Amino acid sequence: MNATNYVTKEGRLKRPQALRSIVFLLPSWLLLLLFFVGPILLTVFFSFTNLALTGTQAQNIDFVGFQNFAAMFDDANFRISVLKTIVFLFLSAIIGQQVLGFLLALLMKGRKQSFRRIIGIIIIAGWVTPEIVVAFCWVAFLNDSGTLNMILNAIGLSAVTWLYTFPMISVCIANIWHGTAFSMMVFQASLDDVPTELEEAARIDGASKIKVLTKIVLPIVKGTIVTNMILVTLQTLGVFTLIYTMTGGGPGTSTQTLPIFMYNQAFVNYQLGYGTAISLVLLVIGIIASLFYIRSMKVQI
Repeated sequence: MNATNYVTKEGRLKRPQALRSIVFLLPSWLLLLLFFVGPILLTVFFSFTNLALTGTQAQNIDFVGFQNFAAMFDDANFRISVLKTIVFLFLSAIIGQQVLGFLLALLMKGRKQSFRRIIGIIIIAGWVTPEIVVAFCWVAFLNDSGTLNMILNAIGLSAVTWLYTFPMISVCIANIWHGTAFSMMVFQASLDDVPTELEEAARIDGASKIKVLTKIVLPIVKGTIVTNMILVTLQTLGVFTLIYTMTGGGPGTSTQTLPIFMYNQAFVNYQLGYGTAISLVLLVIGIIASLFYIRSMKVQI
């Protein structure tokens, strides 16, 4: 059937087909409104209230304006949590998952399919493992009597209290191990689409591997880099189970990222309104980081 029966000269859908498209898309829109837009709007509303988990404030909600935000920015623990969140994001997402995932994908480019399949299965095994299981595995590996200290003792070195002496490095390594496979798969698919003719032509002209990478490969996959960076950033900003299981946000506040701080305020101190205000700040940080990536890489998304 001719496609012109469904579109106008301006390229728009005719009214019956447009209405039919709206009907077909309506369930998706309703699901988005219910499970995406709705929770965001509720978060915004509750962040301006004194909602509590127990007591009279749990039944009688009062609008307190910007009181939660004023208390938040005046709280030293909140400022510490923001700093820890940025450190965790930079080390485990930007430096760790993004760079390591790209290097793994680059090393697997052009390899035999059997080799790629074996390495892919090994790396993806860490990604599909539930976060709580990953946390317990790394606690068993890094605790005082764990596997790593047993190896150090076997070669004559002193044991290290990794989760107490290097808590942030420990949770970053665990998160990198857990999430790098996702970046590797994204970059692997993108690198496979880079025309081999361009790379071969550049090598014939005398370009080094570094020149081929920086002048040909990276500009072609720039959009994928930004998209993956946004996805990994949003995922890392929401990491809670891994950190809470390994360190509980400690020792002290050394690994207290914003999700840990938000949980403590909402479910330990029972201040749900204050907790939702923190979650709103976390959402804003994710949006700002995403816009920064897009602007810095000059990518149209």
